[in-house]
Amino acid sequence: MRSDEPTGRDIPVDDDLSVGAPTSYAAGVPAVARALRISVDQMGPTRATRTLLRVNQPDGFDCPGCAWPDPAQTRRAEFCENGAKAVAEEATTRRVTPELFARHSIDDLHESTDHWLGSQGRLTTPMYKAAGADHYEPVSWDRALDVLATHLRGLDDPDEAVFYTSGRTSNEAAFVYQLFARAFGTNNLPDCSNMCHESSGSALIETIGVGKGTVSIEDLEQAELIVIAGQNPATNHPRMLSTLATAKERGAVVVAINPLPEVGLKAFRDPQTVRGVVGGGVPIADDFLQVRLGGDQALFQAVGHLLLQRPDVLDRDFVERHTSGFDAYVQARATVDWPLTERATGLSRSQIERLADRFAASGATVVCWAMGLTQHRHSVPTIREIVNLLLLQGNIGRPGAGVCPVRGHSNVQGDRTMGIYEKPAEPFLAALDAEFGITAPRAHGYDVVESIRAFRDRRARVFVGMGGNFVRATPDSAVTEEALRQADLTVQISTKLNGSHAVTGREALILPTLGRTERDEQLTGSQRVTVEDSMSMVHASQGRLRPASADLLSEVAIVCELARRVLPDVAIDWAAMRADYRTIRAHVARVVPGFESYESRIDRPGGFRLPSGARDTRTFATSTQRARFTVNPLHVIDCPPGHLILQTVRSHDQYNTTIYGLDDHYRGVHQGRRVVFVSPEDLTELGYADGDHVDLVSVWPSPDGGTQERRAPRFRVVSYATARGCAAAYFPETNVLVPLDATAETSNTPTSKSVVIRLEPATADRAPVR
Repeated sequence: MRSDEPTGRDIPVDDDLSVGAPTSYAAGVPAVARALRISVDQMGPTRATRTLLRVNQPDGFDCPGCAWPDPAQTRRAEFCENGAKAVAEEATTRRVTPELFARHSIDDLHESTDHWLGSQGRLTTPMYKAAGADHYEPVSWDRALDVLATHLRGLDDPDEAVFYTSGRTSNEAAFVYQLFARAFGTNNLPDCSNMCHESSGSALIETIGVGKGTVSIEDLEQAELIVIAGQNPATNHPRMLSTLATAKERGAVVVAINPLPEVGLKAFRDPQTVRGVVGGGVPIADDFLQVRLGGDQALFQAVGHLLLQRPDVLDRDFVERHTSGFDAYVQARATVDWPLTERATGLSRSQIERLADRFAASGATVVCWAMGLTQHRHSVPTIREIVNLLLLQGNIGRPGAGVCPVRGHSNVQGDRTMGIYEKPAEPFLAALDAEFGITAPRAHGYDVVESIRAFRDRRARVFVGMGGNFVRATPDSAVTEEALRQADLTVQISTKLNGSHAVTGREALILPTLGRTERDEQLTGSQRVTVEDSMSMVHASQGRLRPASADLLSEVAIVCELARRVLPDVAIDWAAMRADYRTIRAHVARVVPGFESYESRIDRPGGFRLPSGARDTRTFATSTQRARFTVNPLHVIDCPPGHLILQTVRSHDQYNTTIYGLDDHYRGVHQGRRVVFVSPEDLTELGYADGDHVDLVSVWPSPDGGTQERRAPRFRVVSYATARGCAAAYFPETNVLVPLDATAETSNTPTSKSVVIRLEPATADRAPVR
């Protein structure tokens, strides 16, 4: 082992951690400096300049980061700090060659941090771990695909295979991936949506008939009131701040609802404006409601009660013509238990009444939210309550108004549109059957949590992951790792190394693939792909960089070549789809509603918007054919004495499970990640002080009526202005605290934002590597 390439065991863990004051604004010149520094470090100055100027441009490629839509008129630099980090991560000139795998065993890789693994560079060669081996070794593409095909053909049942994917996958790759899985005979197509916005989709399909948002950027800019709940735009989708700044300049009121004060909702300095460089920037939030974790449902119910006391603000015509369930909702909200509401929310009655006044005064309201609302036991009821509020005032299908679940991954919404879903609708399957002459399975498949259970119980034997970092993204880390080790074969289709490559089945494959920034050359020439953003806009993306290795295949090519080996008797022309992605889009146009004239419509700058009955015509494909008011029993998270409610969050140097660096600039944390944010008042009550080291111990009900515990050792306490009774810490380090069976009702999403914990004095001298 070379001394200049240490594994995680040799890397000091948080030894250089320092904590300072949080910043007072987001973006500005410091964000530009950080973006340029990491871009030049990873790509060099010339490559960095050439690449960044192509991001989110009509003739360029879509940012592989967040799913925030592009404006109608793109600026020359249409990227944010975290977008630059995402591009640099993929377009880096660093390379992972077979020599690295020869030097480092799988145990070495497992003991390394994801930050170190990702910093090694782009994967270049297919790698294979044989049964009993402790190292990956290079193999040819033919050998790698034959290994996978042999395992799949040898299964007793197609449902013993699981095909996972993440939001970085293009529409074209997602479509052929789900087509292959269903032609093979399974609906086991879990994806990252299962862990983020599944609760949003579940609630919205039930209430308005479509599991997507109903607004555009133009709606946000025209809104009179924008409510942002459980969301951190400055870190997770910074380009949203430009849209909010425009809305503010037009007179919109913005209300932030969050247990943590998020700097981007205080003030935004747009580095592409004079005011953002030399001025004070734009103040964003007019009100900040520091809600207790899980208290959003109680808050929205109370606001609904208050609006019903003011019949003059209700849109009676809309309610009567377009909704059902109103009378039951009125009866349920006739009274409110104010002491319980104040305990659940941590807010005063006057604060809640002020929010109701904001709703009453608005003629066009948008409610935005992210995972702060979707990862609780009662997430689906909470989002139903948001819909209830908007329906009261007719704020669905109106300019400047609607629901806005903000997706956190580039094409996660497009994946679902293309059929990456374990519970597909019958019309989609029927169209697929008619187009390709197959009989797709109708039985529902496994979502993420069910997939882990299936591997744990040996009901699943082959795992294929196309993108993402399954092991680090999922809950109950030890259980997840042990479950995947039960597999006969684990396969990762990836651009970069991550922790999932170090958790293998009896055999394992790493299949390196092209990134979105790179040229994709097939038999008919250079290919373009498409993606769908958070607001249902579909547009083209075409990489321009030379591939990191001549040995890379695109995701489409990998799937099509695998399908030819596994399904030689199925009359699907996989070779034609690999050779020309226009063939894939022609199939999509005949299978998926809204994609008619697909090819010509993506020629337009900005692409095209998919239709939405709720948004476009106020028609609702629900069980009543109307938008539905719902009645939801109130759920309150109660902590035993001496406990806190923990939420897992991202740092600013992080995108999902990708760790770009060890800083969280906006929260004042530098060169470390094992920190827990707790209010100074709670620290005093619990007998701890800023700078103490503690273990985090989660407490959950067990099936036998007792409790079960999980432990994450040695976190540095940070005194921080979070809501009383609440705490926050970064994932994936704290995923170990969330049991596999702790999931949201209906959506089955892990409840990573409502983890009941206690603090104990640290039992280890130093933090473990992961």
